[in-house]
Amino acid sequence: MRQRPRKRFGQHFLHDQGVLARIVAALEPKPDDLLVEIGPGEGALTRGLLEKVGRLTAIEIDRDLAEALEAEFTKDRLRLHRADALEFDFSALPEGARIVGNLPYNISTPILFHLCGSAARFRDFHFMLQREVVDRMVAAPSTPQYGRLSVMLQTRFAMRKLFTVPAGAFRPPPKVESAVVRLVPLAAVELPGNFAAVVRKAFSARRKTLRNALGLAPQQFAALELDPGLRPENLSPQDYIRVAAICAR
Repeated sequence: MRQRPRKRFGQHFLHDQGVLARIVAALEPKPDDLLVEIGPGEGALTRGLLEKVGRLTAIEIDRDLAEALEAEFTKDRLRLHRADALEFDFSALPEGARIVGNLPYNISTPILFHLCGSAARFRDFHFMLQREVVDRMVAAPSTPQYGRLSVMLQTRFAMRKLFTVPAGAFRPPPKVESAVVRLVPLAAVELPGNFAAVVRKAFSARRKTLRNALGLAPQQFAALELDPGLRPENLSPQDYIRVAAICAR
């Protein structure tokens, strides 16, 4: 199938067979794996995955693409949900499923945050994203790329950037490079209810010192054993959990 990419869905169709093969190889899918593909598009990756597994679940928002996929694959091989991934209830999927997808750049971060709520149910995630986003996801503290996205995801996942993908691998070519990243859910960590708000507040003032960015009292910094002269990017994800906990008291 071949469709004109639609800007409103942020569509860039992956067509490079070498890249597709590398994604399948990175997953190492076994015949009995429960695979879920977000945004199968024209089915380029779908076909490669179905060569390895007996059945695949997919989520596709584009009606025309969904119809073409349903015409190509039988229901016993492809279970297709015509839905917006941002609104899809991932908690309804079987535990132990593996999620894969070439995520639209314009909504990639919201999808990642949406998945956080049910991440512990799944075995792993393999996503194609804008390279800059992947670099931010895996960034270490005290580096320029480290920020809110790094902290929010690193408290929930062990992540590894697998390889970069040139713009020419897509139709139409995006203006940026892409990268494939693997996310493996960590053991469940109970985060303070104010955790997201604290991280957001800190990085909205990332050039300020912690004293000014967080507004903690001197005794709170002392209890945390943190230098109030540090900046938000100097704290680890575990530090932010401790900060949120003391702020909630």
